Amino acid sequence: MRAAVFEQTGSPLTLASVADPTPGPGDLIVKVAYSGVCGTDLHLTQPGMDTFLPPGMILGHEFCGEVVDMGADAKGAWRTGERVTVMPFRPCPACGAVCKDGLDIICPKVTYLGIAAPGGNAEYVAVGAAQAIRLPEAVALRTGALCEPLAVGLHAVRKARGLLGQRVLVIGGGPVGLAVSAFAGLSGAAAVIVSEPHAVRRDRALGLGATGTIDPSAAPVGEAFQALAGGPPDVVFECVGTPGMIGASIAEARLFGEVIVVGACMEQDHFHPMQALQKEVSLRFALGHDRTDFAFVADCLAKGSIQADAMITGEVGFDAFPQAFEALRSAKEACKVLLKPH
Repeated sequence: MRAAVFEQTGSPLTLASVADPTPGPGDLIVKVAYSGVCGTDLHLTQPGMDTFLPPGMILGHEFCGEVVDMGADAKGAWRTGERVTVMPFRPCPACGAVCKDGLDIICPKVTYLGIAAPGGNAEYVAVGAAQAIRLPEAVALRTGALCEPLAVGLHAVRKARGLLGQRVLVIGGGPVGLAVSAFAGLSGAAAVIVSEPHAVRRDRALGLGATGTIDPSAAPVGEAFQALAGGPPDVVFECVGTPGMIGASIAEARLFGEVIVVGACMEQDHFHPMQALQKEVSLRFALGHDRTDFAFVADCLAKGSIQADAMITGEVGFDAFPQAFEALRSAKEACKVLLKPH
């Protein structure tokens, strides 16, 4: 089969012919329909990064497709032709098919698809049947590829103490920031304001749940937020993942406010503890998702509660994929680019 393969940081992905995956006893083989590029993929492969990705790794942890084969233990519960999205991990050997402690993706012993095991940037991928989620018929495969990043945003929103009637600041208008703003709106937030320097992303946020946007290069974020929302943010979601953003989020939070860190910063960061202590800010971190998140996202997509296709800014085949992947490092107006392997 064809696949886009990582070889080393600073070099584009390589198109290669690799062996088709074979199913283990509890596995499904999924014919990949769409696979999305995540900011984590870009971070882990950027020039100069001391990455833990092994050469030859097939990236891609945001994907969906159709079941074409399965192991003996999956037969009966699954059939070929079923459309699925996938929680992109495998539990540790001690737990087997399902994490016994319910930790799922946050367990330090899981194996991440697209990072430590072959992912979705290929024609086919082997996944654990226990981590597959059926897509409702009303959800197109193109939209189904967005379930994973949407589940990340939902999981972050669920970490807050409650957003009903709250003023929410989302820092960053990339895919995760857009997902957070969408679910914050569905959770009853009184105001959802997205701070994002790029105009295209600000416009996109308004179509995905934001009640207003801020250009942080044009005015102080705190002042602009209060002008739009009538007061300081009760909850701040940090969705950028670069050094300095945690401190910036704490600075914007109100007295006794909350900061939820969602951005995956791959470098050391620093903030001044007194800045948070003086306001008694609650600081929480949100990683990944669980099955509840995926199920809720799939239901929202089926009902049309979220117009998630607005996140998609392009789809390409294998031949154009390495160049499109590299272009995302500087194309800040882009949002979600999908690989269409077939």
